[in-house]
Parts: sequence; C-alpha cells; structure tokens
Amino acid sequence: MFPEPVVVERAEQPYVFMRRSVTMRGFGEVADRLPELVGWVMARGIEMADAPFFRFNTVDMDGESEVEAGIPVPLGSLPEPEGDVGVAMLPAGRYATLTHVGHPDRLLEAAATLREWAHGRGLEWDMREVDGVERWGCRIESYRTDPRVEPDPSRWETELAFRLAD
Repeated sequence: MFPEPVVVERAEQPYVFMRRSVTMRGFGEVADRLPELVGWVMARGIEMADAPFFRFNTVDMDGESEVEAGIPVPLGSLPEPEGDVGVAMLPAGRYATLTHVGHPDRLLEAAATLREWAHGRGLEWDMREVDGVERWGCRIESYRTDPRVEPDPSRWETELAFRLAD
C-alpha cells in the first residue's frame, strides 16, 4: 500500500547530470554514476540543493530509455559543463507526487499507482508517446535516503514526481 499522491507546484530547479541510454536491466550503468556525480559537485564546493535523482527523459520498458543521474544545485551555483557532466533546469509546473518507503524494486509498482491515481482524477501528463516510447517533459525519482546512513533498503524513501500537462 502506498500513501495518497498529491499535486504540488514546483519552481524551476537548476541541476547537474550525467546522461545514459540504458535498458531497464542495465539501469546500473546510470545509477552507478551517481556517487561520481556527487563527488564532482562536492569537489567544486557546490552544495546540493536537494536529494539526488534520476530523470527519465524517455521510458521504453522493452528497449532503451534515456535517463539522467542528477544533483539539484542552488540558483546561482550552476557550474560549467565538463566532460560527461551537463547542466540543465528542471521545469517549473504542477507535479503529481508519491513518496515510496521501501525497497527500490517496488518503484515500478509505485509509478503504476501514481499513474492510476492521476488517471482516476482526469489529470494528464506532460508526456507524449511516440512509437511505444514515452517522452516525458519531466519525470523524476528523488532518493531522499542516504544509503551510507540507512543501509536497509526496506527503509529508503523515494519521491516520484511526474510533471502534469499545463
């Protein structure tokens, strides 16, 4: 059972990222870059403005999805891109959100719950489907628990935030 989703208004948010095209089985190729990205940010003396996240630009459950490992940074602290590290802005807008507490292997179920909840309320996503591939305006999973502090994945908190169409 998941908590009731909510709709929130979010401001534009600068972030740094590393992008990969991965299959869902190969998700570790992007997930394993997150510690490197955190180190890159910290080495430049930049504070994290919020929890690290994965941004799903495209979702193709049977093929490759374009995913970014991202770190939000404060306004005015956006560094210059370098090598594999890019910079961008998460768009402002209304987001349907759901907080999942538990093992990440239940995140697909949490995402399905969020999508069903929005559908039941007539909410539309900032997403279009092209040839079976979902192209999202903004779909993120924020990892609110630091696994160095809480090693038990059954206690990890992950916030799903999917942008709604205007």
